Amino acid sequence: MNTFWLPRALEESRARGFLGPNAIEPHIEHAKGFARCWDQFHANPPRSFLDLGSGGGLPALVLLQDWDCRGVMTDSMEKRALFLREALSSEGAPTGGEVLVGRVEEIARQVELTEQFDLVTSRSFGPPSVTAECGVRFLQIGGLMVISEPPDDAATERWSAEGLAALGLESLGRIRHGAAFQVLRKIRRTPDMYPRGVGTPKKHPLF
Repeated sequence: MNTFWLPRALEESRARGFLGPNAIEPHIEHAKGFARCWDQFHANPPRSFLDLGSGGGLPALVLLQDWDCRGVMTDSMEKRALFLREALSSEGAPTGGEVLVGRVEEIARQVELTEQFDLVTSRSFGPPSVTAECGVRFLQIGGLMVISEPPDDAATERWSAEGLAALGLESLGRIRHGAAFQVLRKIRRTPDMYPRGVGTPKKHPLF
């Protein structure tokens, strides 16, 4: 597979202001940490994943390059979605990528996306409660959610076991692969009320 499309896409993302001004290599390494978290629990790559708030393309574009599976990227802004579609149309890009534009609370209600994914990822989508609530409906039972975490390992109270259980999730703990990640597993079907309407998860967090 032609791998040159990926650094070009990330450089373009940086040029458009979707990534920070620093080198792209640390961004790629951080994105690979999501895959390493998955690998701790599974021998094979996921058949599908969905990325919350894909923005500048991380980690989704890197994961698509490494796994070449179905990968759905979501973003609420049309200009970022346009960039992602341009990246996926580049020569040599994997063919399994899709881009959905809209608020995740609404996208999650699409029947064809309910419990269809082995993995949900989040690099900088929102606070723990918001991320868990907005991402859980996409996950099939047994699937994993991997969320990028702040570097302070002393911050141990971010994920409420009671709040996660209300969504059908359990915590598998905080994992480090250079950067820190929180790994959640879906253990039962999500109640129909979740995710709540647009903006409600943030205004009235579960935990």
